[in-house]
Amino acid sequence: MKVVLPALARALLEPQLPDGLDLVWVTTREEATAAMADADIGWVDLYPRGLTGEAVAAARKLRWLFTAIAGIESLDLAALRAMGTVVTNGAGINAIAVAEYAVMGVLVAAKRYDEVVRIADRRAWPDYAPGRQELYETSALIVGYGAIGGLIGERLAAFGVDVTGVTRSGRDGTLTPDAWKPRLAEFDWVILAAPSTGDTRAVIGAPELAAMKASAWLVNIARGDMVDQDALIDALDRQTIAGAFLDTVDPEPLPPEHPLWTAPNVIHSMHLAGRSQTKMFRRAAELFLRNLARFQAGQPMENVVDLEAGY
Repeated sequence: MKVVLPALARALLEPQLPDGLDLVWVTTREEATAAMADADIGWVDLYPRGLTGEAVAAARKLRWLFTAIAGIESLDLAALRAMGTVVTNGAGINAIAVAEYAVMGVLVAAKRYDEVVRIADRRAWPDYAPGRQELYETSALIVGYGAIGGLIGERLAAFGVDVTGVTRSGRDGTLTPDAWKPRLAEFDWVILAAPSTGDTRAVIGAPELAAMKASAWLVNIARGDMVDQDALIDALDRQTIAGAFLDTVDPEPLPPEHPLWTAPNVIHSMHLAGRSQTKMFRRAAELFLRNLARFQAGQPMENVVDLEAGY
């Protein structure tokens, strides 16, 4: 059984891999694409861009695809379904880091710490604080109350924020996908933490931005395509919302001339949320090894992706 793996994880994986596997360690996209053509198992997350879509597309008999990232929107899911490939993702691996980043975004926006840094760069000593909002007794809507969204909610609740989540099922008092938009005017923080699918594309557009409080902030730590960026720029220019903290945008990297860079009251963090930790590959290796044992034993694996739903 041929197994294609990232060389970056070799030290973590090799001592614990079972005998009898035909192992191929890859470093470049070219190596991964060539090796995946006849692979049975593939893990082709390569530094620095993550999941290598062209390598996956080259596979012809892939039985199991593992990825350490949560989003698989770059893959041809229909082709993987047709090939009978089981896909497992990294949902939860970066959840703590991303949740911490989202809370940081809320705090930075509330206290306008981005402005504090700029004031310090000028070596000025102001008599005013650029941001004076307390998190206590504010309210947050978290669209996507899964592994990451739930952790964001727990952390914000510790600050005294009233948290409302959105899930497909409406479980545990969360809102269903058809119920949150009419309530947008209630929230001070609108946080996107849902997977990117056809249903979530441009889920925040002009009508949703118009429905938000003028004092509300949008926080996106999900995917850039969940926001209509032209509508967001217009809302920021007209000051119909207070601002946006954007870890993700579309496209990535954002071109230097893109107007979103200079839109008023935007704080960018360049998709660094999931990278703001040192444990990703260790957690990913542990998950891969657990799932490999289950795969070989014919047992259900962790984090199996619904290829129809896209997550």
